[in-house]
Amino acid sequence: MIRLSAPAIALLLLSVGSVYGQGKTPAFDRQDTLRGSIGADRAWWNVLHYELTVEPDYSSRQLKGKNKIEFNLTGAPVTDRMQIDLQTPMQIDQITLAQQSLPFEREGNVYWIDLRAHRGLIPKSKKVSAQLEIRFSGTPRVAVNPPWDGGWIYKKDRSGNPWMSAACQGLGASVWYPCKDHQSDEPDNGARMNIIIPDTLSAIANGRLIGKKPAGMGKEQWSWNVISPINNYNLVPYIGRYTRFSDTLMGENKQKLDLDYWVLTEDLEKAKTHFKRDVKRMIRAFEYWFGPYPFYEDGFKLVQSPHLGMEHQSAIAYGNQFKNGYLGRDLSGSGWGMGWDYIIIHESGHEWFANNITTRDIADMWIHEGFTMYSEVLFVDYHYGREAADAYAKGLRKSIRNDRPLIAPYGVNAEGSGDMYNKGANLIHTLREIIDNDSLFRDILRGMNREFAQTPTTSQFVEQYWIKRTELDLQPIFDQYLRTTQIPKLEFKAENGKKQCRWTNCLPTFRLPIRSNRAARWEWVGSEWTVIDQPIEPGKIPANLYVE
Repeated sequence: MIRLSAPAIALLLLSVGSVYGQGKTPAFDRQDTLRGSIGADRAWWNVLHYELTVEPDYSSRQLKGKNKIEFNLTGAPVTDRMQIDLQTPMQIDQITLAQQSLPFEREGNVYWIDLRAHRGLIPKSKKVSAQLEIRFSGTPRVAVNPPWDGGWIYKKDRSGNPWMSAACQGLGASVWYPCKDHQSDEPDNGARMNIIIPDTLSAIANGRLIGKKPAGMGKEQWSWNVISPINNYNLVPYIGRYTRFSDTLMGENKQKLDLDYWVLTEDLEKAKTHFKRDVKRMIRAFEYWFGPYPFYEDGFKLVQSPHLGMEHQSAIAYGNQFKNGYLGRDLSGSGWGMGWDYIIIHESGHEWFANNITTRDIADMWIHEGFTMYSEVLFVDYHYGREAADAYAKGLRKSIRNDRPLIAPYGVNAEGSGDMYNKGANLIHTLREIIDNDSLFRDILRGMNREFAQTPTTSQFVEQYWIKRTELDLQPIFDQYLRTTQIPKLEFKAENGKKQCRWTNCLPTFRLPIRSNRAARWEWVGSEWTVIDQPIEPGKIPANLYVE
């Protein structure tokens, strides 16, 4: 997702405060735990596929549909219940399994399916699947400030035509359709979305268009299929008066990548010029640094959206008004952010970090946002050089607040600080400086996209991967920047004719190397006084390290 704008930050702070920063106890309740953890009634079943059919009504803001959930067993003990998530005021109308109606009851945003009288319908082994069909209806939450304060979005284009979509990262896909709403369980075999709309409009979704057919009474059904596993919140429709144009790119592995663009008809000519400039050079840069685009089978799409942007897998939401920078300004203040469209670069970076590499718990979302923020730095590096990239990365530091740790409490559907963007990116820039070997650095980024591809992971696994690949003791560095709000500061003193230094405002275990610009080697310094023999003076610490 894009970083918070200043007004959005203010809104967020008013609503949540610093609930788990500065030593305060978080105020989480049972609903948070049900949503954020894999309890026994979620643990025994695994989602294989979603087939979601949805019919929105623009005038009434109502929604109805059904979700066919194909699932199998995980090997965990099968319980007498099955947890399905659907947030109020949406409601489940009927649940069937093997054409038999199942009883259910509601607890807040969770539905419990009672299986006691229907245990015989549950598969007996992992090799056998079953299909649950859930019919639902209601008036989904309307987004207040999408994509940050999300839900369903109802707008009109400049010609007065309906324009609808959804943005629900963090809030959760269960705000509008029933699902197993947890990042750890993506549908292994992808998803299909059928969207029923007035036949004067178009309906776009993830993956590839597999058919259109009449749906009666002046309506039409558009069907889209995505092959790859996909986050629940990424599965969204875009509905409006769209026009499509397309292109192709021969990728790193000599494989053709289909590039499709769906824009409001009135913006077609503007989009053709704007998208042509940035998309291919984005793909070139990111395939160089991160490896092949992860979703060749599903293609790459930009879809003009009624909000600023989101990383909806293979159907990136674009709303940056065809401007350079972030709505026409450089968020880094370095000047290097004005030569390209921020939303195209940032949201597409998420195809590697968030969509290909996904964390099991949103508490570790710094993996998504920190690395994607750093993809902007690497885009600048690829096209404008290392000095420009350094300036861009350092420019991001002015927005770091250090209000809360980047990693939040686990199991309660909580996100860490919004610093996961800028501070996360500068942590990676610091690691790059320490490694001092861009061939290895690049190989680690590419290796991550192989090692953790389409299998939800954790920050701990990612940290251990970096430690193993670099053969450096990076754990105290990760702990310092991810799990505290302290920014290390270097102190100097001279004693017995020897220059000494130490890090303060840090964990006792913290160690970070330093060197002068003329030195060939790093010297590791911890929180205890350390004798150094390099000509380093206060204020002369390498600027690419994120320290005071």
